Amino acid sequence: SLNSGSIDALMDDEAVLAYAIQQGRNFETPIPGEASGTVGFAVKAGSNPELIEMFNNGLAALKANGTYDKLVAKYLTTSSDTSSSSSDSSVNETTIWGLLKNNYRQLLAGLGTTLGLTLISFAIATVIGIIFGMMAVAPNKVLRGISAVFVDVIRGIPLMIVAAFIFWGIPNLIESITGRQSPINDFLAATIALSLNAGAYIAEIVRGGIEAVPKGQMEASRSLGKVILPQAVRLMLPSFINQFVISLKDTTIMSAIGLVELFQTGKIIIARNYQSFRMYAILAVIYLVMITLLTRLAKLLEKRLK
Repeated sequence: SLNSGSIDALMDDEAVLAYAIQQGRNFETPIPGEASGTVGFAVKAGSNPELIEMFNNGLAALKANGTYDKLVAKYLTTSSDTSSSSSDSSVNETTIWGLLKNNYRQLLAGLGTTLGLTLISFAIATVIGIIFGMMAVAPNKVLRGISAVFVDVIRGIPLMIVAAFIFWGIPNLIESITGRQSPINDFLAATIALSLNAGAYIAEIVRGGIEAVPKGQMEASRSLGKVILPQAVRLMLPSFINQFVISLKDTTIMSAIGLVELFQTGKIIIARNYQSFRMYAILAVIYLVMITLLTRLAKLLEKRLK
């Protein structure tokens, strides 16, 4: 924002600004910093006393032997004559090739998390969607009502709020009732949120697919005691493919609860080197290639089924 001219100045932690300047950001600090408080190392109250003691002793030792000052000088210098390793890193990461060379392991790990999350959550969502989709066309009014409530509630709440409710809200409720912490893993919370969200949309796809089957086939299947779902699969497949792509894109929202998938990995890299244009371009290309390949694979499957 400062470099683009949308703001005239900013105030931030001195360490953050010093590191940005060291990484090549065109900033200057015209006024001296102001003391704004202290930095603390946090643990849960009443627990881990040995960890606190180890940390305090370790920090004291770092300051006593000069290592602390060396670390500050290495990473937070604002002068142009930085160390050769820092300079090399800065030069390398100002190009797309440099970004890929220095960060490909992190990007591959984030990509693996994204694909794993998508595949697992979509498999669960398919089961949920088929169950509630079949309930939506059942003769029983109660089953139809339950399906309608599920679909309306899940589709009516933004995915980010669903994820936050599962990741933070439910553990907080359990702790307030039981007095014990019951944390939910970020990957598990993301899987549940994506599964419920995609499941609600798949339920509507299943309902629409079944209702789109010609009445003659429907009556023949019922008279022969057969399930109508296989006939509806061909009608539903394009919508399933579209929903899978949407679920893949929706994984980016899970970065809001701290899950380090591909998008969050890119944000972490940008926080270190400030190469937002190049990094977001790399992420866009990765998502584009991945979604294009998956879409074409799904279309091949659709042709074979036809």
